[in-house]
Amino acid sequence: MSNCTIISAGDIDDFHALKSSTLNSYIICADGGYIHAVNAGIYPDVVIGDFDTFTGELSTDIECIRYPSEKDDTDTMLAIKLALERGYRNINIFGAMGGRFDHTYANIQALAYATVHGCTAKIIGGAVTITHIKDDRIVLPSMNGIFSVFAYSDICEGVTISGAKYPLDRATITSTFPIGTSNQFNGQDVEISVEHGSLLIVITKI
Repeated sequence: MSNCTIISAGDIDDFHALKSSTLNSYIICADGGYIHAVNAGIYPDVVIGDFDTFTGELSTDIECIRYPSEKDDTDTMLAIKLALERGYRNINIFGAMGGRFDHTYANIQALAYATVHGCTAKIIGGAVTITHIKDDRIVLPSMNGIFSVFAYSDICEGVTISGAKYPLDRATITSTFPIGTSNQFNGQDVEISVEHGSLLIVITKI
């Protein structure tokens, strides 16, 4: 089993997608994400965090890893680091958006951390999926939706988008100009690649 599902404490709109992700998956709840798990009837393998959101009792057969509230890592980052330590390289994160914007952005940074440490990682929330690549390529299956490509590093060189309505060919894009916003699928799979740099990719189903 190489898949890991992390459930964080942010908004979750699609519990069906969450439950589908947890099939044949190692399940880590980040603090208050355990509340989502209970509401969805999901039995996690481990709950980790400072437990400032979930303050109840856990079942004695669920692994519990407690951290002090004054710490450098967010609960979601702790969950990602645990997944990496235990050998998981395909990570889906739910409950990482909504609520406070700083929490959402922190989770996006944690997503990038997972990628640069060798993972294929995604944040999934309702109609939106966020992923990240560094000096790499990704193929987005054709769908009814839009996608945006943002420079996550200061400069991204050799950015190529093929199969979309608005292609790019080895372009240079920067973190201070959102040229990749609201591209469209064109009835075929889309390939995105970057030769040097980090890209944040946001896919939205319509």
